[in-house]
Amino acid sequence: MIRVAIADDHILFAKGIEGLLEEQEDIIVIKTFPNGKELIDFLAKHKIDVVLTDLNMPILDGFGVLANIKGKNLETKVVVLSMYDEEKIFKRVINEGADAFILKDADPDELIFTIHEVFEGRHVHNFERVKKQATQGVYFDSFREKYRLSRRETEIIQLIKDGHQNKDIAEILSLSQQTVETHRKNIHVKLGVTTRIELVNKAYEMNL
Repeated sequence: MIRVAIADDHILFAKGIEGLLEEQEDIIVIKTFPNGKELIDFLAKHKIDVVLTDLNMPILDGFGVLANIKGKNLETKVVVLSMYDEEKIFKRVINEGADAFILKDADPDELIFTIHEVFEGRHVHNFERVKKQATQGVYFDSFREKYRLSRRETEIIQLIKDGHQNKDIAEILSLSQQTVETHRKNIHVKLGVTTRIELVNKAYEMNL
């Protein structure tokens, strides 16, 4: 079970994230906090595996959260949530010890997979991946909605259709190969296929 804490002064957003994560069988949200100070005080007495923190908060912001967690050598992983897809912010956050950076308007599945990647120590830092989080792309139509596919899953289907193998897809999307394999398993279940050929045929059938 992955124990998560959330720090964000936008209560509705924090509760929305909490509700999303609570739907996952292996993630539990222990508590949400309106600022970084309350989170840090809580971490002094409780074990949390992954912290999701906003950058802009009163009293103690996300950079302060990073400084405290990394300065005290806590084992807690930190995923920074931000509204800004600026490379200088991304680089500063990573340089200060964040384990991942994700946009607040990213696809929900992107957040869930990022938490798993960070917890398992296989997240790949890449700014191009961050920029794509909020870009819907050209493959999004009734196909995606019909099969309840995430942005990432639709992108992977397109790459598979173009002939790429898991290793290539991982490099193109700045993901670990294990993450790509997990996405593919989910795609097979959602599309009701068992082989690569069936998957590609389904994609052609739906004009993806």
